[in-house]
Amino acid sequence: MPDNDFGYTAWGRDWARLAEPLRQTRPEPLLPRARSIVRNFGVQATIEGRIVRATIHRGNQASVTYLEVSPLPRASAAAIAQAIPDTTVLTDEMHRAVVAAGISLAPVLASTDCSCSARTPRCLHVLSVFYDIARRVDEDPRVALELQGFFQAAQDDSPAPAESRWTPIYTLDPAAYFATA
Repeated sequence: MPDNDFGYTAWGRDWARLAEPLRQTRPEPLLPRARSIVRNFGVQATIEGRIVRATIHRGNQASVTYLEVSPLPRASAAAIAQAIPDTTVLTDEMHRAVVAAGISLAPVLASTDCSCSARTPRCLHVLSVFYDIARRVDEDPRVALELQGFFQAAQDDSPAPAESRWTPIYTLDPAAYFATA
């Protein structure tokens, strides 16, 4: 029987594929333990922008895991916004439409780090965080776009303020600036 507790939506499947890549040629022995940790609520993750920080408790051991997701390219964010004008409710059909338009929604990791002694980029704790994020994305697909900076990119496209906060030093005339009356 297949294990579809994580990644049962198209949005969450992208995150589950980080733990279970299709190109993998041999079974990963850490995956059942990683899924078990998530099912038993052993991952406490916080998401801040494109950064995920998690503490994983397993028995009497604890590890701190850090993931940073690369931002979506500006062109991809614009194309997604055009394909999905209303992002309040995201469906699998919307995911398929974006992928059919040639835009990849799969997350790209900028960096991973874990405090455990394994010192590998695919340790048990990192795999657990992948599954935890896949579970969160299955519940609310907007998390997938938030982690890739989609909503931040939409805000960055807003017009710049007319008045600058700082005055560049090279625009000042020293003779006029230090002149005494």
